Order: sequence, then C-alpha cells, then structure tokens
Amino acid sequence: MRFRPLRLRFRKRFRKSQKQVEDFSAQTEKSIETHIFGRFSRLLPVRRFVISWLLLLVVLIAGVLVQTGFLNGYYQTYQPVAGGIYTEGVMGRFTTANPLFASSDVDTTVSRLMFNGLLTFDSRNQLVGDLASDYSVDSHGTIYTVHLKPHLKWHDAQPLTANDVVFTYKTIQNPDVQSPMLASWQGITVSAPNASTVVFTLPGVLASFPYNLTTGIVPQHLLASVPPSSLRSADFNTVHPVGSGAFAWQAIQVTGGDLKDQQEQIALLPFANYHGGKPRLQEFVVKAYSNQAQLIHDLKSKELTAAEGLRDVPSQVLFDKAVSQHSLLLSAATMVFFKTSSGNLADKAVRQALVSSTNVSAIIKLLSYPTHEVRGPLLQGQLAYDPSTAQAVFNLKNATTMLDQAGWVTGHDGIRFKDGKPLKFNLTANDAPEYRAVSKLLKQQWRRAGADVQVQLQDIANFQSTLASHQYDAVLYGISIGVDPDVFVYWDSSQADVRSANRLNLSEYKNATADAALESGRTRLSAQLRVIKYKPFLQAWQQDAPAVGLYQPRILYLTNGLVDGLTDHTINTTADRFYNVQNWKIRQARVTNH
Repeated sequence: MRFRPLRLRFRKRFRKSQKQVEDFSAQTEKSIETHIFGRFSRLLPVRRFVISWLLLLVVLIAGVLVQTGFLNGYYQTYQPVAGGIYTEGVMGRFTTANPLFASSDVDTTVSRLMFNGLLTFDSRNQLVGDLASDYSVDSHGTIYTVHLKPHLKWHDAQPLTANDVVFTYKTIQNPDVQSPMLASWQGITVSAPNASTVVFTLPGVLASFPYNLTTGIVPQHLLASVPPSSLRSADFNTVHPVGSGAFAWQAIQVTGGDLKDQQEQIALLPFANYHGGKPRLQEFVVKAYSNQAQLIHDLKSKELTAAEGLRDVPSQVLFDKAVSQHSLLLSAATMVFFKTSSGNLADKAVRQALVSSTNVSAIIKLLSYPTHEVRGPLLQGQLAYDPSTAQAVFNLKNATTMLDQAGWVTGHDGIRFKDGKPLKFNLTANDAPEYRAVSKLLKQQWRRAGADVQVQLQDIANFQSTLASHQYDAVLYGISIGVDPDVFVYWDSSQADVRSANRLNLSEYKNATADAALESGRTRLSAQLRVIKYKPFLQAWQQDAPAVGLYQPRILYLTNGLVDGLTDHTINTTADRFYNVQNWKIRQARVTNH
C-alpha cells in the first residue's frame, strides 16, 4: 500500500505532460497554416516572374555546355600520338638478320629495322647521310672520305666507330665469308684514320660507288672473334643480333609444326639512343608466313597492322574501307630478256619485230596499279635517259614488214617459217598472278606477228635455278636499276660470261660499242659528261633490241588503318619503305591545340 501515492503522482504528471504535447501540436499546426500555407496565395501573382527566371537559368546552363563543346572541338583535335604495337606480316621465312647475308623479304625487313648503313635514301629517293654526316671525293675521283655522326651507339650501348665500318667491308671482301656483295668490293681499300673517319680508296673511278654505302654496318666487338667461314651460321644472325637501327632485338617465337603452316614472330623494341630519334612505336613485330592464306586471314581479322609480299589486293579485304593500299613503285624494270646467243632470238630482225609488236599500254592496263612504261635500259627521268633512243613503239604493221623482209614467211596457220623452221620459242616466267597474266597477253600479241610462243611458268625455286643457268629462250623478269644509270652488270659482255660473279646479263648481249660506252659512262663523275658517254650504248641497245621494256613494278603494302608518316613514293628495294620508320604512328588521341 505504501507505493500507491507514488503511482498516483506519476499518473498525474504523465497526464500533464500529455496535455502539454497536445497543446504544442495544436499551436504548431496553427502557425504552419498561418505563416506558410496561408501565404502561398501571395506567390501566384509573381509565378510568371519566377518561371521566367528559371527558364533563363536553364538556357544559360545549356548555352555554357554547348559553347564548351564547341571550344573543345576548336582547341582539341584527334591527332597521331606515340605508342601502339605495329605488327607486319611478310611472306617468306626468316633465316638471318645480318645485313651481310640478308636477301629475302623477311630477312631484309628485320635487317633494315635493326641496322643502318653509312648512307640511305630519303622521301625523294635521293642519297643522304645515315650513319654518315657527310662524304667527299678527291679530284681524281678515287678516294672517298666519309665522316660519321657523333655519339653513335650500338643497341648494347657500345660506341659505333669507324673501326666497325672498316670491319664490315673487310668482312665482305673476305671470300671465306661468302657474302653476295663480294664482287662489288674487290680491289677497294678501306681504312680509318680516326674513330669518326673512314677512307675508301678505289682502283679506278666509279661514279656509282656512293650507292654501295647503304649496306648495314655490323659490330666488330661482337663478330671479330667469329671465324669468317662460320659467320653465316653464327648465333648473332638469328638469336642475338645487335645493330644500331631504330629497333633492337627482343625475341623470336616459332609456332606451327608443319613447315607449310609455320610462323615466325620477331619482336623488336624501339632503340632509345637511335641517332634519328627514338621511334614513336611501342613495339614492332615481324611475322613471317609460309602460308599466304593465313596471312590474308590475319590481315582481315585485324591481327596485322600491315602486310607485305602480296602481289594483289586479296578479295577478302578488297572492299574493307579500313584497309589502305600503298603502291610503292620500284626503281626497277620488268622486261622480257631475249637470249641473243642462240635459237630464233639470235636473229636481230626477229627481236626488233617482237619489240614492235608489243603493246606495252595494253599490258599496263592489265595491272591493278598505276605505273610507268619502261622504254629502254634506263628509266624515264633517270640521268642519261634519252627519249630519242627509246625502244620502238607498238606498230604491228612495221613488225610484220620487218619479218617479211628478213625472210620469215607466214604459213597456213599464221606461224612464220624460215629455212623450214618455225618462228617458235619459249617464254619463261615465275608462276605468279601478275607474270601469268602478262605472259598470256605477250603470247597473244606476238602470235599476231606470226610467232609461236610457248609460255613456261615455274615455281620460284625452279625459276631461280633456270635464271641462274640461263636455260631459257626468253625470260620475263624484273631487274633493280636504282637511281644511278650504271647498268653495266646487265648489259656488258663480260657479265654474260659463266665466270662472271652474278651473270646478270640475262640477254647474253654482246656489243663492243655498248661495252665501251658502259665503261666510259660509269668512270666519269660529271653528270653532263656521263650523259654524253652513255649515248652510244643507248643507241646500240635500241638497234639491237636485246630485250623489250614493259613497266616499273611495285611493292604492294597493305595497312589496317592510317599509318602516319608512311608515304607512297618510288623506292629502290622493298626494305626502303622503312626510310622514316622511326616517325611512324598508329594511335590517335585528343590533343589540345596551342
């Protein structure tokens, strides 16, 4: 009972608190009604004013956003930037990176990316310094002095000096090395009076000598200990090559067990100390393909940045707008060489008639790329080229007249005969789409003149063997001419001899006047004098018709997307496409304009 008063007091206080809360709630509701809801009606007269300001605020915000977008477009644009992995597919096999032995497309690709010569070619196909800063020749034309650029480095950070240059060319001159360039360096003395100067002493004047200085230089400190006879098989060539070029060796990976499907990947990294500036690409990968179908598949699927070695644009990517076609014309000549030493083609009248019955314009229309006609032993625009000494133009009537006058009588089937023998010969060519089409058209054109031409298409291995042994009547082939007009190796009588180094006189052409002119032209330094000296050779060639010029061939280079820095221009070798590879870019990003 003693707790009852306490419970009563607690209830009384609770009721009092509850009453206070109820009173406070009532007062609050009254205040809200009076001070807030009661004043809403006053906002109605100014609602238009408020809405107008809100709309204006929205317009201002939208205007700022639009203007910012326009300004970004003005001050920022998509531009090529450094970075990215460039993967190039090349048909063939990798055998060596050593520039003293590299000859195939794959080998020369890797070699050119890794090694530099004293001189190189620029975008106008003009000879300029590479490792060399300059060169000079003495008044007699037999001593060339070359000065190296300062601070040249090998990929292993060792200094590149004149001793490396001397070592390179003396290695070429060593017959035990078996370099394909041996014949070009016989009788030339190479010395280094100091670390940055190289002196070449020639046995006689040779105007085209500077063009021999584009060969890649190799490091003496890594190869001096290798026996010359073992140099071709040294690990340096395929496992640990070290050069001075834009890219340095990283690794090689071989995939695929079957030789027909085998692929080799050579990974190269940019050389930070490259004398031409550090390359913009993050990495350069060369993939060698034995299977053309696989190369095309990888190009289509965008696994490749570029592809080299295809004759024509594959149908799989023909209409792919992302694939760019680059036609790099070669300073070379595709011609038919007539073997003048035997058979029906020993008859000059027959050769002249075949030239006159060749419609070069029709042949060029067959090709899938624009090019220039080849009208003689020199290219149009080349030093000493003379239109007046160009080969005969297409004129079938003149061709038939010449054959008539030479005693070649047309038979009932349209084939001509003389002394009971038909005007028949074989035309040999590599079994490639372009040569296949050209051979077929030549056969048709010459058939109209009365010649029975049997086309023999051979795979590359058999064709090279046929070419080396001169086992043909006529051969369709492309020869590299280059910038200088020295074509001695292709037309001088000495180069038809089986004992000559390369036997590149494919027509086995022999003419004493031509020989003397070729010798005189190459041993004069004056451009004007060389033009005069070469004239008798060009005239003799025109009259003797040892070959018929067709067109300048090209290198087809396909890229997936834009390659900034890559330009289409005339080059001398397939590897010359890399003349400015250190500046190539394949990535794009927004860049602020200053």
